[in-house]
Amino acid sequence: MTTNNGGIAFNLLNQQLLLLPQKAIYWKQEKTLIAADVHLGKVGHFRKAGIAVPRDMEQDDLAVLSDLIQEHRPQKIIFLGDLFHSDLNADWEWFVLWRRNFPKLQMLLIKGNHDIIHDKHYTALNVALHKQLLIGPFLMLHHPLNEEKLEKAQGYVFCGHIHPGVSLSGRARQHITLPCFAFGDKQLIMPSFGKFTGKVAMRHAENDRIFGVLKDKVIVI
Repeated sequence: MTTNNGGIAFNLLNQQLLLLPQKAIYWKQEKTLIAADVHLGKVGHFRKAGIAVPRDMEQDDLAVLSDLIQEHRPQKIIFLGDLFHSDLNADWEWFVLWRRNFPKLQMLLIKGNHDIIHDKHYTALNVALHKQLLIGPFLMLHHPLNEEKLEKAQGYVFCGHIHPGVSLSGRARQHITLPCFAFGDKQLIMPSFGKFTGKVAMRHAENDRIFGVLKDKVIVI
C-alpha cells in the first residue's frame, strides 16, 4: 500500500516496514530508521584527488537524514555499513556537526568495507559499532550472504553493499535502471542511500519481491 509520503508499507515476518523513496526503511515496531551505504566523505575523497565534485552533495544526504528523523521520530538509526567512504577528510566535520543535532538519538553502525576510520572517532560521537546485529527476526549485516550461509543465518538478513538496481524497458526501447529494495526468501538487499553512489542491475529470482525507487515514490515491480 502506497502512503502519502510516497513510501510503501510492507509486512515482513509480522513486522511493519515502511519502504521510503529516500532509499531507507522505517521499522515501526522498533521505531528504527535503517539506511545502507551512505558513503559520507566520498565527495571530499574525490575532491582531494583533484576530481571536480559539487561540495553540497554531502550536506544533501545529511539533510535528507535530518528530514526523515523529523518526520518519523525514530529512537535509533541503523547504518548497514559504508557510512563514511574513506579516511578522515573535511567532510567528517559535517558529520560531527550533524550528529550533535541529535544527541538523544541512538546510532548504530554495522561496519562495512569502507568503514576504515578508527573506532575511537565513532565512539566519541556515541555511534555504536557492530560486525553484525540481531534485532527481533532480522540480522543486520553489510555484505549479502550466499545461499549456504543464509541457510545457517540466525534471522532474515538486512544488508547493503551491492547498491542494487532493477532494469526496466519501455515500448520504444527506452531503458532505465532504478535503485531498488530486493527482498529474497531470506535476505533483503537495500539500495544505497547516498546520492553520490552508483547502482548495479541485479538478476532477481522469480519469487523475489522487488520495489523500485523513483524520485518521490516507491513502486512495486
